[in-house]
Amino acid sequence: MRLKYIPYYTYEDYKKWQGDWELVEGVPYAMASSKLINQVVLFNLIRLLGNMLEKEGCECAGAVEVDWVISEDTVVRPDLSVICEGFEEEYIRKPPVMVVEVVSESTKKMDEEIKFELYEREGVKYYLLLYPETKSWKLFENVSGRFLSKDSPRIELKGCEISLDLGKVWR
Repeated sequence: MRLKYIPYYTYEDYKKWQGDWELVEGVPYAMASSKLINQVVLFNLIRLLGNMLEKEGCECAGAVEVDWVISEDTVVRPDLSVICEGFEEEYIRKPPVMVVEVVSESTKKMDEEIKFELYEREGVKYYLLLYPETKSWKLFENVSGRFLSKDSPRIELKGCEISLDLGKVWR
């Protein structure tokens, strides 16, 4: 049961908004501007991941800050999504194989709690959190509907297996 005074929005509303927003179960969340260090780390990861996907002949690609329309009332924009199908679409329609979020103090609750639960529930295979300020990371693998922590940044994608040298993203 919804309370009648709490606003509820849909994807149709979302498409009309100005600025950067995400929508989770009808609730809008303003996206914070990214810090320079976060953008540098994301760029380094994109370059590293892109080179590895090409070298290993993977049938997957990275998509940066592309909307993932999960349902009529839930739209998120991960920092990086690794997809292995649906390249011709306007936005992501199916769960990415891997989602990466670069965490800052302003996004911590969203990335570690709200999106963690959402990505786990939606069947994202790997969820990587990068922490530029401490030069650390957390990687989770979805096993039987639950995210389990991984000690190694080794991931299996469609048609290949790669091991990310995450030390290179901090440079």
